[in-house]
Amino acid sequence: MRRLSLAPLAPTMVAAAALSGCIPATPRPEAPPPVRHTPQPLPPTPRPVSGADWRDWPLTPGDWRYQRTAQGSGAAFGTAGVTRLSLTCDPRTRQVRLSRPASVAGSVTIRTSSTTKVLAAQAVATGAEMVLTANDPLLDAMAFSRGRFTMEQQGQVPLVIPAYAEIGRVIEDCRG
Repeated sequence: MRRLSLAPLAPTMVAAAALSGCIPATPRPEAPPPVRHTPQPLPPTPRPVSGADWRDWPLTPGDWRYQRTAQGSGAAFGTAGVTRLSLTCDPRTRQVRLSRPASVAGSVTIRTSSTTKVLAAQAVATGAEMVLTANDPLLDAMAFSRGRFTMEQQGQVPLVIPAYAEIGRVIEDCRG
């Protein structure tokens, strides 16, 4: 039986080992972080308000979204999928409709920094609706109220709505 000797290969193995330290290691691409599937939280419900001055009440959670359509324009206030208040313009009749989903017919008080007005809300399929002419001074008061206005109705949580530009856009669309 013949013995196999590795002695003649020793210089080659030493050289290969020495050279392998000179070759930079190629970086491995990092694995992407794991995708976490967390359930979407439900939209916050408006908190009951307290305190004597409505200007100190916390804003109702949400934001305004404006949309122009072939029938006019509208703005909706709320969170993703939950509308709390909407304004729509019907340019043919020059009327602005204020709608509060999940509300009921009855009197609604709207407070702004310059005026307070009680409106009659009519029941509609989606809640309650108030109709104003496009030149009603209450619309200007809502658009230019100092930071916020409220919509209050017996048996409903008051809405404290920010007075953003979308309100004025709907009003101006209706006025032509």
